Amino acid sequence: MTMMDKINGATRMATQMIFDKESISYLEAGALYGIVSQGRFNLSVLEALYNQAKDPELRTLVEQCIEQQVRTTVDNCEEALRKGSAQVPQFHFTRRQLHAHPLELPSDACLTDGEIAATLGTMAKGSQMAILAALHQSYQLEVGMMLRKRLDEGLDWNLRLLNLMLNRGWLPHITKVEH
Repeated sequence: MTMMDKINGATRMATQMIFDKESISYLEAGALYGIVSQGRFNLSVLEALYNQAKDPELRTLVEQCIEQQVRTTVDNCEEALRKGSAQVPQFHFTRRQLHAHPLELPSDACLTDGEIAATLGTMAKGSQMAILAALHQSYQLEVGMMLRKRLDEGLDWNLRLLNLMLNRGWLPHITKVEH
């Protein structure tokens, strides 16, 4: 996002906050509700994956994903729902303690670091598609700007994950298509 984009976005958001006092639309509320619901589930899965991961850089990325991506996105979406007078999901999933060292589990009861990274990549892409769909359905500028920021930060995080996978040799080799 360029500096001019940030200025334009802040100006639009300030104008909307002063003049446009509508509630969020049904489409926005439904999309945000879905993001919160899936995000809460993803937190449980990510905490379990963190405790299985052995690679220190992968553990750091999972922890960043939990704190800076998923938890922040869920909190922002919950806040948007509350501000828009919409219902916030009332259910939660089990929280797991993040252990300082990987848990010692039998190899057939846990994922390898490469499999964990692939799982993270798949979860990230699914989450980014949900945020993109919500962004396309958003009417309120404040909601749209929040979703855009979450999407941008998620894509940046995903690039770090892909670089780690590339450096560790965890990306599956796909043969080149020849014409």
